[in-house]
Amino acid sequence: MYVGLDEPVRECQYNQICTRNSLPMETLGHKKKKNPRRKWQVFPGRNRFYCNGRVMMARQTGVFYLTLVLIMVTSGLFFAFDCPFLASNLTPAIPVIGGVLFLFVLGMLFRASFSDPGVLPRATPDEAADLERQIDAANGPSGPGYRPPPRTREVVINGQTVKLKYCFTCKIFRPPRASHCSLCDNCVERFDHHCPWVGNCVGKRNYRFFYLFILSLSFLTVFIFAFVITHVILRSNRAGFLSALKDSPASVLEVLVCFFSVWSIVGLSGFHTYLISSNQTTNEDIKGSWSNKRAKDNYNPYSYGNILTNCCAALCGPLPPSLIDRRGFIQSDTPQPVSHSNGSSMYASTQLHTHMAAATPLLHSNPVMIGGGGPPFPGKSSLVVPCASLVPSQPSLPSMPGLSCTGDMLTLRDPDTHCHHHHFASPEETPSPSGPMPLTLPCAAHMTHGGHIYPAQLYDPASQDSLHEDSVRGLVKLSSV
Repeated sequence: MYVGLDEPVRECQYNQICTRNSLPMETLGHKKKKNPRRKWQVFPGRNRFYCNGRVMMARQTGVFYLTLVLIMVTSGLFFAFDCPFLASNLTPAIPVIGGVLFLFVLGMLFRASFSDPGVLPRATPDEAADLERQIDAANGPSGPGYRPPPRTREVVINGQTVKLKYCFTCKIFRPPRASHCSLCDNCVERFDHHCPWVGNCVGKRNYRFFYLFILSLSFLTVFIFAFVITHVILRSNRAGFLSALKDSPASVLEVLVCFFSVWSIVGLSGFHTYLISSNQTTNEDIKGSWSNKRAKDNYNPYSYGNILTNCCAALCGPLPPSLIDRRGFIQSDTPQPVSHSNGSSMYASTQLHTHMAAATPLLHSNPVMIGGGGPPFPGKSSLVVPCASLVPSQPSLPSMPGLSCTGDMLTLRDPDTHCHHHHFASPEETPSPSGPMPLTLPCAAHMTHGGHIYPAQLYDPASQDSLHEDSVRGLVKLSSV
């Protein structure tokens, strides 16, 4: 009731159908190495990344481009129409100072816009589940009508009690001074505010660059405004006011832009100077976190008590590293091949067990024997797969529970293993012998021609259709025996 050894090619093709469901190990490993993915490609927040993850910005960047255009156009008009006259009539230091301020403003803008503001990584599923268990254990058993208390924790910082709030999006308790940005959908460490003018959040890692940007922009705006007025006055003294405007029409546009923007820019710089001197954030100042109105003994635990020390801590302290590692590679969940001393590689025992399970079709109904080389093993039905001939150049098979090698056959004692990817798995298409018999596949030593083994036949995806046809003919022949 089983096929003999007179058809080695047919047995090889059947083996190929069994193992074709999973890609060869070499091809899979080559693809993993060829196309690695970085963490910024699967970042959960609403951010945009450029230059292979080196540049990180918010998704709404339209106002940032408006800021960039206003700075470049106004400065360009100043250097093109005002600086030549001022350099020849006053001093050549004017265009030099203006150029230094312009470059510094652009540098601080790009640094604040393209940097990670201090995004906190979200909890992994295991960390979130462990935190949920801790919260449930702390809250005690729940009954009918039970309402869980607010998810907060308290820590003491310099004698002041600070509450840590739980973020339901990131699944973490936020550190002190951290907050969740609704626009970027991230928890940001020492969150100050989300600034659309720079196209990014302002937090612990880019606050100093934001402050230096608005401070230098205030100086540049006042500088351009003052010297454009000086240019117009000098020309008016020579040829009249109208002639001065005709000779330098761009000066009118520069005066208007600088006049309407200088108040907001200078005011913003002054406000953040106050915040730095008291070591506060915009978020804390707006909420009044350290106001005496909340409690008489309420005070800012982060202040050093000295304006100079607070400014040095905010502007001159060490820059913390990014916590999200956006340019790092994603660790694959698939077990990697284990290299051996003889140069060959094989998967771990769990991966081998998976491939063995995928290589056993026709197990949804009664098992059928298609191998040869000896009578079937009596007793309980078992899965029998080929036991490779172990020559000195081949590594030994890893030990697996329920896997034994008896003679020329490798027996996997798991009758419930199924191959869900085979096309011929229904009871109607599977021949059903009268009694339970083991499924045996030919040993590798029987699949040789002239003493040579042809492993390429086992992993040839080009002959997929013909293999299905051969398997159908083989099943028909088996059913007629």
